[in-house]
Amino acid sequence: MSQFLSDNAAAVHPRVWDAMRAADEADAPYDNDALSQRLDEAFGAIFGYEVAVLWAATGTAANCLALATMCPPHGGVVCHREAHIEVDEAGAPGFYLHGAKLLLAEGEGAKLTPDAVRAVIDPIRDDVHQVQPHAVSVTQASEYGQSYRPAELAALGALARERSLGFHVDGARFGNAVAFLGCSPAEAAGPCDALSFGMVKNGAMSAEAIVFRDADAAALARYRRKRAGHLQSKGRFLAAQLLAMLEGDLWLANARAANAAAAEIAGACGDRLMHPVEANELFVRLSAVEREVLRAQGFGFYDWGADAARFVTAWNTRDGDARALASAIANL
Repeated sequence: MSQFLSDNAAAVHPRVWDAMRAADEADAPYDNDALSQRLDEAFGAIFGYEVAVLWAATGTAANCLALATMCPPHGGVVCHREAHIEVDEAGAPGFYLHGAKLLLAEGEGAKLTPDAVRAVIDPIRDDVHQVQPHAVSVTQASEYGQSYRPAELAALGALARERSLGFHVDGARFGNAVAFLGCSPAEAAGPCDALSFGMVKNGAMSAEAIVFRDADAAALARYRRKRAGHLQSKGRFLAAQLLAMLEGDLWLANARAANAAAAEIAGACGDRLMHPVEANELFVRLSAVEREVLRAQGFGFYDWGADAARFVTAWNTRDGDARALASAIANL
């Protein structure tokens, strides 16, 4: 089967395996090992400013641990109603944030704008009877594969500063956004306080990075990570994955490969595309009969509602598979 179900299903990059094997020597436990100690400097070089970095095993943990430094249990986090933290994390933000509420906003392509955020927070009275906003969370690229431009992030960041809100970026497909935008990682992250830098979808096995601008927030997250059961005793294996992905910009090369495969397929979809393809996800209008025709030809993908499908490419999507899917869609 030609696999377009999810980039989570993609293979682990060989260089990540090599790095994990090389890390299989005795070292200090938890995050006191030599590899974990290199993360701040390595990610700082990517962004061009000082950062404090923690590893986590999952994107859900990365998102929630970051948000827990910004929002108290009685507060709220503004996000898009299609955001991963709302739709696909089984209530984990409420669990990790001890009851904090997600405040849902609208926006084309699952993206927030300053006006959309204001529409949620302006009606909230400064009153103990109402949940007060404490943070804004956006997804880069969004749940519909849309990439925030640097100016869009700057505007959201300015609003967050004006309203004393934390600013979080869920970067599950951050590499794909950077590859599409052709800008620097710092520009693609915007003036966020914390970024969940996704690696698992992009070639890693079990490691995501939480990148903090503020060392005190990172220090708080370390305590929360332990309390949540995510402080792994052999953390060097997670650090090894992250460093391998950064070395030689492997994370960016992998994202470019995934985006190129998505662009190949998009070229055959025409007006079937529900959203512009700005990363490695395609949302395509297809009838139930057409979807069965594609599955009968060996293509794996998810249905998206009653009349559409989602296809996701990955760093190791073969050129022949992308071309074959493009041809199959064109001939429906």
